[in-house]
Amino acid sequence: MRLPPTVMAQQRDYYEVLGVERKATGEQVSVAYRKLAIQFHPDKNPGNTQAADRFKEAARAFEVLSDATLRARYDRYGHAGVQGSAGTHEFNDISDIFDVFGDMFGGGAFGDAFSGGKRRGNRPRQGRDVFCTINLSLLEAARGATKAVQFTRHEACAACDGSGAKKGTKPVSCDYCAGRGQVIQTAGVFRLQTTCPACHGSGSIIREKCPDCGGDGLTEEQVDRKVTIPAGVDRDVRVRLAGEGEPGASGGPPGDCYCVIEIEDHPFLTRDGRDLHCEVPITFSQAALGATVEVPTLDGPKPLQIARGTQGGDVVRVRGLGMPEVRGRGIGDLHVHVHVEVPRTLSPKSENLLRELAAEEQKAVSPKRSNFFSRLADYFQVKGSDDVEADEA
Repeated sequence: MRLPPTVMAQQRDYYEVLGVERKATGEQVSVAYRKLAIQFHPDKNPGNTQAADRFKEAARAFEVLSDATLRARYDRYGHAGVQGSAGTHEFNDISDIFDVFGDMFGGGAFGDAFSGGKRRGNRPRQGRDVFCTINLSLLEAARGATKAVQFTRHEACAACDGSGAKKGTKPVSCDYCAGRGQVIQTAGVFRLQTTCPACHGSGSIIREKCPDCGGDGLTEEQVDRKVTIPAGVDRDVRVRLAGEGEPGASGGPPGDCYCVIEIEDHPFLTRDGRDLHCEVPITFSQAALGATVEVPTLDGPKPLQIARGTQGGDVVRVRGLGMPEVRGRGIGDLHVHVHVEVPRTLSPKSENLLRELAAEEQKAVSPKRSNFFSRLADYFQVKGSDDVEADEA
């Protein structure tokens, strides 16, 4: 059984928020967002808090689904995969949305009033998070472990020191926008402010690109790290490696690396939160007379006393043999589910002993008892004769 490590507030599915299918293209996602943004725009709904909430909800959905990396992470892990991700925003204030997506709304009444005319291209931005998976055995999850992990991330290009420009050169101010990162167009009564198409909002361009990174200023590198896993972790728990994610933009801090825990199935034990469960078969004589049997535990087989008269389906609870709580608040129990096995074949001696037992209990057993169907026919014959005599009377 999988139990979520954290109970978070219910959030609507991002595809549902934008009203698109899960296989929608990036253009379909953008079109759907623009429609919602116009419908719930603050200028069209002054003082309407519900419209403002829908406006922010749509912006958050668009930010995730319009980014290939975030969308893939969301499709795999759901909201937990992008919750608090570096490079994404909570959009607690309407101005945050215009600051990030101002080019979709333009300036003037639809942008500048909220963004304050700030250029977002050069603002420090925290780097995105990266993810990796750690596979643990149930014993490692119970006791804790130190595991080696590998993941890839981008790092500043060594050849150009992250500038993206060929060695000996440097980026220059963008001629198209005069270094502002934005261009302003007039459309009727509106002044539309959009991201500069030449420099993409950075305010500068690279005339001679670095051959090593192609002008990106970043190269993909493989990173090896060791991760300490606390005792008691469950599936889908994320262990955070602070500052090990993608580098930030414009001097912003790096993102984090999240190691998602996967726990291998155990051949005998299943987990339910802090408790463990197992099934142990016993014979009829062991159930009737009581016995000491070995049961599987995290530390290997251990003896367990089966009480006299135990029934099939009974559960024996052994305290303290379950999983530790990850915050150190106790240890769960082991629940042993007893299954009484009935032998399919018997030796002659075993059969004789069981017949003697049946005789002692004064219980009829086959083949000594009458055939069920013969007795059934006899019953209805006698029943029919009684009914005829009653009618004659």
